[in-house]
Amino acid sequence: MDQSTLMLLGIALTVALAVGGVAFAFLGSGSDKANKRVAAVSRGTGRASVAKGAEAVGESNAKRRKQVQETLKEIERKQEAVKQRPTLGAMLDQADWNIDARMFHMITGGVALVTVCAFLFFGYAWYVAIGIGFAVGLGLPRWLLGFTINRRKKAFSKEFANAIDVIVRGVKAGLPLNECLKIIANETAEPVGPEFRQIVEGLKVGVTLEDGLKRMYDRMPIAEVNFFQIVLTIQQKTGGNLSEALGNLSSVLRDRKRLHGKIQALSSEAKASAGIIGSLPMVVMGLVYFTTPEYIALLFTERFGNFLLLCCAGWMSVGIFVMKKMIDFKY
Repeated sequence: MDQSTLMLLGIALTVALAVGGVAFAFLGSGSDKANKRVAAVSRGTGRASVAKGAEAVGESNAKRRKQVQETLKEIERKQEAVKQRPTLGAMLDQADWNIDARMFHMITGGVALVTVCAFLFFGYAWYVAIGIGFAVGLGLPRWLLGFTINRRKKAFSKEFANAIDVIVRGVKAGLPLNECLKIIANETAEPVGPEFRQIVEGLKVGVTLEDGLKRMYDRMPIAEVNFFQIVLTIQQKTGGNLSEALGNLSSVLRDRKRLHGKIQALSSEAKASAGIIGSLPMVVMGLVYFTTPEYIALLFTERFGNFLLLCCAGWMSVGIFVMKKMIDFKY
């Protein structure tokens, strides 16, 4: 092969290498651009999907928050109506007395009449007998009614946290809420069991759970029932983990119970002092009456002595009321 032929082959090989390099450069840059475009489009699509998902979650949370606010406002409006002084019929329902207001007034009048007749029989003046009869007839039945209501409230608060724990365990085990309410109604002692039994019986005849809880709060107007009503009402309207919400409520109720015990322990000295101070005048009067009855008999036989006794009873009542307010702590 001569020199010219070799030169032509070298030129052809050089030209082929140059063309291949240029083609590779163009094709490679095009694929990089295409890859970059694909990556940019995919990032844009991912960001759009993430933005849409975040927007949907935000709308869901805002809607749920709005429902919760509306439910709380509705419950507050109902509670404002309940905060008014309860009627005599409502108080009789709270005490679980199976009588109506008319029968209660008849009993009050009968007690007052018997008291007046008894004091007249023992020789007291008519105005003293009427005054004491009015005080006993008007005050004693209502005091007994209030005492019964407070006793039922304390007994209900004592067992209510355990009833909520039954609902929490039942819901976690897969039972519906109605079955948990039936378990509480059948197996819990008074007054918790009868109150839940009325809710279950109301659900059977078409009463909604919200209305049943409202009636329960009317019969047992305490903070624990109010919390329970709010939790169940909000959970029914907005959804959520019922067992977790009621578990937190049970913890709050038990903390309130422990706080009440601490308050009772810290205020026991003040209550003992108030009891001693309040009973001291009556004890001294009894001792004087048994030792020297003629010395204190003037308070019962003379008109001015009767007036002094009424004044002493009034001032003692005011003092006992003030001491009760001072040692009655709200929590």
